[in-house]
Amino acid sequence: MPEATVAEVMAELAELADPKTRQVNENHGDDHGVNLGKLRALAKRLKKQQALAGRLWETGDSAARLLAILICRPKEFEGAELDVMLREARTPKVHDWLVNYVVKKNPHSEELRLAWSADPGPVVASAGWALTTERVAKNPEGLDLAGLLDVIEAELKDAPDRLQWAMNHCLAQIGIEHAEHRSRAIGIGERLQVLKDYPTPPGCTSPFAPVWITEMVRRRHEN
Repeated sequence: MPEATVAEVMAELAELADPKTRQVNENHGDDHGVNLGKLRALAKRLKKQQALAGRLWETGDSAARLLAILICRPKEFEGAELDVMLREARTPKVHDWLVNYVVKKNPHSEELRLAWSADPGPVVASAGWALTTERVAKNPEGLDLAGLLDVIEAELKDAPDRLQWAMNHCLAQIGIEHAEHRSRAIGIGERLQVLKDYPTPPGCTSPFAPVWITEMVRRRHEN
């Protein structure tokens, strides 16, 4: 399907939609009914098509937007475009994929990180924290890690759910990646108790920062 139209793609997405999948997704705040494996297979057939990606995004349909993210060229977006898209991303999956698959690969990611981290809206701010977590792990030079821990210590406990999750991930990443800040990161987690009782499936690591940090460091030492 190399020269597909929006209408053809939307028709195929409608055929792939499954009510049971939609019901499961709705439990997580999403509203699409397409199995993600099938969505990825469709994206593989379409290959990269920036113009089509833009038109699919404009439909406002979540499945179409997820597909758009998979077939776009992340480096071709302007920062202002990505800012608008993030604010339009209505559902968690679209938001997460946009940040992880597009913004992180875009040359404007650092300016967006700074702008979004200071945004008063918790959903937009959570994207800023996700980009900060990426830098903590891969490019920490120039980051004020102690300052980040100060902010997390002051704001994590009362942050709205989505922002709290992103800040907690950053807390854990600082503790995992930076031994000189590890004891403080664990101490903050122990004092605040954020996500301590989060239900964790067998074989998965708890998102409670002290457990998460300790387990990931242990695994690295084993390897």
